[in-house]
Amino acid sequence: MDIKSLIRNIPDFPKPGIVFRDITTLLGHPEGLRYTIDTLTQKCIELNLRPDYVIGMESRGFLFGVPLAYQLGAGFIPVRKPGKLPAAVHTIEYDLEYGSDKLEIHQDAVADHHRVLIVDDLIATGGTARATADLLAKIGCEVLGFAFIIELKDLGGRQKLPDLPIITLVDY
Repeated sequence: MDIKSLIRNIPDFPKPGIVFRDITTLLGHPEGLRYTIDTLTQKCIELNLRPDYVIGMESRGFLFGVPLAYQLGAGFIPVRKPGKLPAAVHTIEYDLEYGSDKLEIHQDAVADHHRVLIVDDLIATGGTARATADLLAKIGCEVLGFAFIIELKDLGGRQKLPDLPIITLVDY
């Protein structure tokens, strides 16, 4: 199945010159969604990525992370923007092109012996994925790798990530 054909391209969103890769059309296609999750699962198995937890990056990482965790027999844990989690959190601040941002995870969500796989819908510059990996490493987790549906190759995000397996299904 051609996953790329199920992703809608929205020109000039959110600003002129940007082509937004809209996954809602993929999510709304039952066979395409099943194929996407099954393909991610198979690639994880082929690479022997057997996490205790799948870590979903806010917020579209949740959409693919939960079914992938289920398929892999793992738990799912969200990494959120500040102020979204109700209990005590670990926080990491990271640099953006213009400014900075923060990510948080519940303090009791993972421990230093857990093996984790980081999932999101898309990798662009790699900043958020790298910050997520750094946050988990700071806690003491073993980051096994990354899984993305889409990679925007021209933005070089892959080069910012640790030397670990990186799964992508569609390249632009």
